[in-house]
Amino acid sequence: MTFHQREIARASRALLVCGIVAAAGTAHAAYPDKPVTLVVPFSAGGPTDKIARDLAEALRKPLGQVVVVDNTAGAGGTIGTAKVLRAPADGYTLLLHPIGLATAPALYKKLGYKSEDLEFLGLVNEAPSTLIGRQTLPAANFAELRKYIATNAGKVNLANAGIGSASHLCSLMLQSALKSDMFFVPYKGTGPAMNDLLGGTVDVMCEQATNSTPQIEANKVKAYGVTSAQRMKVPALASLPTLVESGLPGFNFTVWHGLYAPRGTPPEVAQKLNAAMRTALKDPELIKRQEALGISVVIDGRLAPAEHKKFFESEVTRWTKTIKDAGVQPE
Repeated sequence: MTFHQREIARASRALLVCGIVAAAGTAHAAYPDKPVTLVVPFSAGGPTDKIARDLAEALRKPLGQVVVVDNTAGAGGTIGTAKVLRAPADGYTLLLHPIGLATAPALYKKLGYKSEDLEFLGLVNEAPSTLIGRQTLPAANFAELRKYIATNAGKVNLANAGIGSASHLCSLMLQSALKSDMFFVPYKGTGPAMNDLLGGTVDVMCEQATNSTPQIEANKVKAYGVTSAQRMKVPALASLPTLVESGLPGFNFTVWHGLYAPRGTPPEVAQKLNAAMRTALKDPELIKRQEALGISVVIDGRLAPAEHKKFFESEVTRWTKTIKDAGVQPE
């Protein structure tokens, strides 16, 4: 072998070693080494979007990376969910979804995915809703509203953010409890529904405190009660009675949000995401922001993926019955 050939061989070996080292470094790069996307399957400005943006900021510290919120709205959250499930199971595409994820199987004939396609990372929070009405509604309190609905059976417009949304589910419970017919008006998101309520186009809405509190504080809507078992501590809502107090025994509706990833996400990545979520939910600024909107971060066993999944399955059972009993036909 000539000197020139030996030099070429030596250079080739050096390049091969460098390539192997570089490949090994890439394969073992610590997660996360780039921004993480948090998909919100609803439009910007809605309650889930607000929660997601606060959570994204709180996750940035323990993850050491920027968490970008991506709003992919439509079909009651199913489009955004499907988008996450098509993404690589590498921990860089996550899903924040409220209670509607547990109702989708009963509401859609062809869902396109199953809960088994998701990696459960932990429950994030719970929040009650408020029953609110347009400012020009003649009813001054819940008793008067109940009478008004009964007197105008089938004529009172009840807005919601779309089939399967929290406001839709709360509306189903409300109609069942009141045993009165109301005319359901579905919208493509909370924003449009709230805008029409503020404009007086629709009469009533059962909306998450996350989104209704500012409107109540500004006296832009009439507030008739909260849907939780206990009164809320938020100053703007503290005087509002629960619907149980107002004559609807057992009425208790809260909205929860869970964090998910595509099935097959590496266990070590899922563990790191769960740990980051737990740290984020202890962030004083996040807690302050959540409590200001009447939301309680989860501090119980449902923070664990296994307990989150168990709770989710119980909610699927509960809401499947509720939706069936209400006579809602799957789309």
